[in-house]
Amino acid sequence: MTSEEMVRSFELHRRGSLKFKGVLGAAVLTAACAARPAAISPNAAPPAAANAANGAPAAAVSSSAGSSGDRSSTRAPGDSVTTRERSATPVASGIYVIRHEDAPDTFPQGNTTVVVGERETLVVDSCYLPSSAKKDIAQIQKWTSKPVRYLVNTHWHYDHTMGNGVYKDAFAGLTIVAHRETRKQIEGYNSQWFAKFPERATTFKQRIESGKDPDGRALTAGEIAEFKTALSGVEPVWTEFRDLAARRDMTPTLAFDRELDVDLGGREVRVLHLGRGNTAGDAVIFLPREKILVAGDLLDHPVPYLGGGYPLELIATLEKMAALDFETVVPGHGKVLRGKAYLEQVIEFLRVVTSQVEKEIHRAGSGPRKLDEVKKAVLASVNVAAFRDRFAGDDKDSRDFFDGFSLSGLITAAYAELWPR
Repeated sequence: MTSEEMVRSFELHRRGSLKFKGVLGAAVLTAACAARPAAISPNAAPPAAANAANGAPAAAVSSSAGSSGDRSSTRAPGDSVTTRERSATPVASGIYVIRHEDAPDTFPQGNTTVVVGERETLVVDSCYLPSSAKKDIAQIQKWTSKPVRYLVNTHWHYDHTMGNGVYKDAFAGLTIVAHRETRKQIEGYNSQWFAKFPERATTFKQRIESGKDPDGRALTAGEIAEFKTALSGVEPVWTEFRDLAARRDMTPTLAFDRELDVDLGGREVRVLHLGRGNTAGDAVIFLPREKILVAGDLLDHPVPYLGGGYPLELIATLEKMAALDFETVVPGHGKVLRGKAYLEQVIEFLRVVTSQVEKEIHRAGSGPRKLDEVKKAVLASVNVAAFRDRFAGDDKDSRDFFDGFSLSGLITAAYAELWPR
């Protein structure tokens, strides 16, 4: 992703949320490193897991279920795409979720889940800032003396993987696990992020000084202020990343294709690839005994991250996810949820929008240059206001993110999937 592309991404969903998501690549990985065979068995049937010995009592999480006909209640109250404070929540005995505040440059940081067994610990996603990963490790060491043996990257995006090196430094013998496609994308994209990151400051300054966006539109005073906020955060983040730029040891060391079963000692964890969706290599982590699912960015709250990926395939992947027997779901971003109502709402949204995109392509005619026409027609046909209210409520940042990133990105990605058919 070039500096200009990163800033264009910023401009798509600027207000308050300012979420950057990387461009998606697609390829096939051929290499994976070996891991301890006694602890991991690819594609094995998961035996029943016992409760972990370590951990605090379960805490309440947000329910995504609502009364019949109350379609707005699938959203957990009080959540926002903007996260201002770090929090740590026990969701079951020995299972914790850490939510991170957004970085100084306004980039979001993904949730981190910690699963403690009788022998060792597994962590899901290492977030964005090395300093945040260090805080997480300090917290984990207060929760348990069991070493972190496995770190799972649910997908390759920077806000879920840039802390990999911190975990590698802290825990000897750490195995970093990911789908084969994710491993390849981390290897290819993450080093480029470091190379291009400083260019963002130059481009932000150009926007502020010119007072215009790339299309020549005059920026409002509020938009200029937001660019200034993002600009002020670039240097503190780069200070953290500078030492990582030369490292080449943060790539996952164990790759899988469909399923990996991990025994932490009295606690079984299934790492599953249910299909493409947010990226080509999404993984979910399922604890069958505890009925807990960690979804990565296949599911985000309160607004889904739909700025790219494979939306038609995502529907099928989410349907497979819904078929799993879970009661608690940890999204890639946002509050921990109870039930499947919010997941079903996301599936409904995807179905409605992608179906309308297909209809408009049929009407307008196939071809790569019809996107603007199709997008305009879809926005006129879908009840955007109702979906915006159901996902974002009255939160300004979430509403802007829904319009500028999620809905717009969904239409664009669906168009890219559909028009060549």
